[in-house]
Amino acid sequence: MRTRFYNARVLTMEPGRDIFVGEVWVVEDRIIFVGTEEEGRDYCNKHKETILVWDREIDCQGNLLMPGFKNAHTHSAMTLMRSKADDLPLQDWLGTQIFPIEAKMTGEDIYHLSKIAILEYLTSGITSVFEMYLTPFTVADAFRDCGMRCVQTSCVNNFSQSVELLERYYNELNGRDPYNSFILGVHAEYTCSKELLEKCSELTHKYKAPFWAHIQETEKETKECIERYGMTPVEFFDSLGLFDYGGGGYHLVWTNDHDREIMKKRGLVAVTNPGSNTKLASGIAPIEEYIKCGIPVAIGTDGPASNNCLDMFREMFLVTGLAKLRSMNAASVDAAEVLKMATVNGAYAMGLNDCDYLAEGKLADIIMLDLHQPNMQPINNIVKNIVYSGSKSNVLLTMIGGIIRYENGKFNIGASPEEIYQKADEIKARLYS
Repeated sequence: MRTRFYNARVLTMEPGRDIFVGEVWVVEDRIIFVGTEEEGRDYCNKHKETILVWDREIDCQGNLLMPGFKNAHTHSAMTLMRSKADDLPLQDWLGTQIFPIEAKMTGEDIYHLSKIAILEYLTSGITSVFEMYLTPFTVADAFRDCGMRCVQTSCVNNFSQSVELLERYYNELNGRDPYNSFILGVHAEYTCSKELLEKCSELTHKYKAPFWAHIQETEKETKECIERYGMTPVEFFDSLGLFDYGGGGYHLVWTNDHDREIMKKRGLVAVTNPGSNTKLASGIAPIEEYIKCGIPVAIGTDGPASNNCLDMFREMFLVTGLAKLRSMNAASVDAAEVLKMATVNGAYAMGLNDCDYLAEGKLADIIMLDLHQPNMQPINNIVKNIVYSGSKSNVLLTMIGGIIRYENGKFNIGASPEEIYQKADEIKARLYS
């Protein structure tokens, strides 16, 4: 497929490059040109051997092209529990509402339930997700079949999966297809024995691979780890060598100065999940402190049972809004930094180095935002409009790997929304009977 986007405002997210009016050209799954119309003519003159015959030319009508958002933490198949497990603190939420239902879910259930989340990701301009759930192979199947990019990590713990399975996932899911990859990880310190974590550390050293987990999401979790080991989870994981090759953590709400020193030293990424942490009353992550320390921050929605919305626009607003509230400083965590978290930093966290910018040779994971809606007018500062007033309604188009998967309310993922919803209703009726 060869697609030419023209008459667009273009935000490449490359450092130092401002928004400009121009074009983006896509051949197969890659971007071959990003620039002004005049630069496009120069490109054609310099590449006369290249015959550019377009399958489709899209007049963007002054709307914005930018890299897709990267949802850096989610549990997609938890769409099943959306609005069924609300208004509870985290430990009660997990113990009474989530774990009992998850024990009944099959791999096939997870395959179908993940597709509801994929529909929602596409409407929010999300082109890649960092997924953690129970049956990685069927999760990978769902994302492959829908043409959605997915990086998975494991939820290995004392009760589910194993280190042997973790190694199998790592070896078999990496390179399996263009849409899926896998990174080593576990669920959390409080669900894993020291012995299990030590085996995981051996695995990270065997493959010289980064490590990920839920870390210091709640004050209770942090205090209990200190009671067990005399260390915070960050300190404990580091003492086992789990961070020797980098990685990061999800949530990281309750870190102290020493935790952040370790994170900086090990090159860890902090993935913040403000919607989920707000709804579960887990706390406000110290985003400003991470930025000051030079710790990269990415953004995740968390799962649709704890959030309950898979909306990157809402997450971006909450990141900066809660940071300002925490510091009582309206200048804290600028919108441009937040947009970088939602795109470039998310790609970095997930190891998707070909999906960070709109640039020649990069994968064509592109979204188009409608700037003609009232919430984007007048156009004083597009970046600030995206973060402070943008919404899902502004997403006109989501392209992944050169294929348009969502456009003007229509999906192109191999199944209709109605088929997906019907299957989910059947699963819900069986599991909640």
